[in-house]
Amino acid sequence: MSDSSSSSSTPSSPASSAPTSLPSPEMQTLSLKDVTDKDRERAAKLKAEANKAFVGHHFAEAVKLYTQAIELNPGDATIWCNRAAARTKLEEYGFALADASKAVQVDPKYAKAYYRRATCYLQIAKPQLAVADFKKVVALEPKNELVKSQLTATQKLVRKIEFEKAIELEEEKNPVERCLEIIAEGGCDVESDYAGPKLNTTEDGKYTITHAFILKMIDWFKQGKKLPRRYAWEIVLGAHANFVKEDSLVNLDLEDGETCDVIGDVHGQFYDLLHLYSLTGPPRPDHLDRGSWSIEVILTAFAYKWLYPTRMFLNRGNHEAKEMNRTYGFEGEAKHKHGDQTYKVRPRSPNIAIRTCLHNNGTKQSTDITAKTILSPEKRKRYFIVHGGLFSKDGVTLDEIRKIPRIGKQPGQEGLMYPQEAPGRGPSKRGVGIAFGPDVTKRWCELNGVTGIIRSHEVRENGYAVEHDGLCITVFSAPNYVDQVGNKGAYIRIDAAGDLRYHQFEAQPHPPLKPMAYAMGGLSNLMM
Repeated sequence: MSDSSSSSSTPSSPASSAPTSLPSPEMQTLSLKDVTDKDRERAAKLKAEANKAFVGHHFAEAVKLYTQAIELNPGDATIWCNRAAARTKLEEYGFALADASKAVQVDPKYAKAYYRRATCYLQIAKPQLAVADFKKVVALEPKNELVKSQLTATQKLVRKIEFEKAIELEEEKNPVERCLEIIAEGGCDVESDYAGPKLNTTEDGKYTITHAFILKMIDWFKQGKKLPRRYAWEIVLGAHANFVKEDSLVNLDLEDGETCDVIGDVHGQFYDLLHLYSLTGPPRPDHLDRGSWSIEVILTAFAYKWLYPTRMFLNRGNHEAKEMNRTYGFEGEAKHKHGDQTYKVRPRSPNIAIRTCLHNNGTKQSTDITAKTILSPEKRKRYFIVHGGLFSKDGVTLDEIRKIPRIGKQPGQEGLMYPQEAPGRGPSKRGVGIAFGPDVTKRWCELNGVTGIIRSHEVRENGYAVEHDGLCITVFSAPNYVDQVGNKGAYIRIDAAGDLRYHQFEAQPHPPLKPMAYAMGGLSNLMM
């Protein structure tokens, strides 16, 4: 297969369905019954097959095989624990927590089950709950130095969170205003020995950005070097000035002959982002955390937003929330590379609690319209592009989204939405947020005259998945996620008629720096 491939708006490949694992009905129906020797033997063979699928990065298949093994031998804690590990790779942390807890119930002295549950708690930003399980592992395995170090790191993270909460009540100056004050006071000048790419200045001394600077900056980053703090601030402030002019719902109208490329999560995978740029031009990713080049990713994206404010649009995702930045590495990376004040100003820059785009096609009529196709009031295709998904209630209109007051607000975790196969709404497999079914999607699209929803937020084995009878599309643009998952990346190209083409691509080589190198609370050890 070539490095980049594409398909039409009606894919027949396996990418047309989500590679998610099944829910856990056996959690309610299975009992620790008497298991025959034959059952144990068959379960062991299925477990071995599942382990092989896991090693081959076929995590959804591994989950199915572990589930079959559990049905035969529910009293084997190792199978529950292994399925928890596979579900963690699929980011199904809620299901993984349930499996790890079941393993603990089956065998209270199984240290690995407590460890698996602790890492799930870390993944959903609940380090306080992880501490108790890490302590249990240390009690069971007092010589386990790795877990001891993870316990210590997690305890430090909990103390840091508690300290920040204690001082949160104190009024702090807007970080953007504070940066401007520091600049005016001469406290953030470019170092005299800086030899990298230079921003141009106007006659009155204000910095401006050019495409030539961005290309030189990217090359500078590829050499492992960083910009001066002043340049980082100028890029963030330049993008910020454009973000605050935009509504919470941005209309993107395509003229005939124009196309729009929709990019999903990039997660700090800078070298994959550069490959994307070679294919698409500037994207709209969920930028941060997990990869170890989040600063390079966000500065590149913001530089393009500063330069091309009406040609590049960035939707904010959950990894722009401070608790996620703290847990998954962006806070540590930003402070390491550019200092505390740079970290403070970055999350303020888009100032978006919910930010979405509404794609509207041009005058050209699509030839791919059926009786089921939902059209706008003007009888055209259009797509709602959002990071997570839909809403916890019905009846939300586009006008309501457009009017959401977003300046200075943090995106949260609890309101995140995930597509599910079952109708209605239910608990999320992630352990946070809510899942929504195909009936919810259809009602919302019909209410608002939207042809479909394009969202990201979750890994898909083939880079994208078409779900909910074609009304909900997930696109994920971080191939071989955290250097472990083995998935493809993808992006979607929308033309002026509103027709979609899906493009897949593979991961690119990068310098030997592990993912989440700057993560707090023991998560970086999971990448070893």
